[in-house]
Amino acid sequence: MIIQKIQNEDFSDWLEMGLMLWPKHSKAELKKEFEEILKSKKEETFLCKDEDGSYIGFINVSLRFEYIPGATSSPVGYVEGIFIKEQYRKKGIAKKLIDAGEEWVKSKGCKEMGSDTELHNKTSQAFHKKLGFKEDDILVHFIKKI
Repeated sequence: MIIQKIQNEDFSDWLEMGLMLWPKHSKAELKKEFEEILKSKKEETFLCKDEDGSYIGFINVSLRFEYIPGATSSPVGYVEGIFIKEQYRKKGIAKKLIDAGEEWVKSKGCKEMGSDTELHNKTSQAFHKKLGFKEDDILVHFIKKI
């Protein structure tokens, strides 16, 4: 298993996995977002490949300077997305990707790492807790057209 920073030649495979994680996004929409990540100095992506070069998963991490619930420092590293293909789950790969993301944000001066998940996603909540994240708060977001 190989963990590496994203390279331009990995883009289409990263995009394919991104569409598996965020199926409500259109391909064009996610492609634009991912292109912005590649240009950003505040975001990084790490990919995991198996020994034969097949893509297994990825993590997108960022530096957030705005208020993050529960954080006591700034900037805070943030898990923007993490995905492991189903057949590779529960093998410690996500932990290795989290570790890579943590090392990157530490190198940028972060002392904390944040993340979030939807209230109904109990699997993701359990995953976060297993990796040492502590639940801070539960929010219900509202929007009103005016």
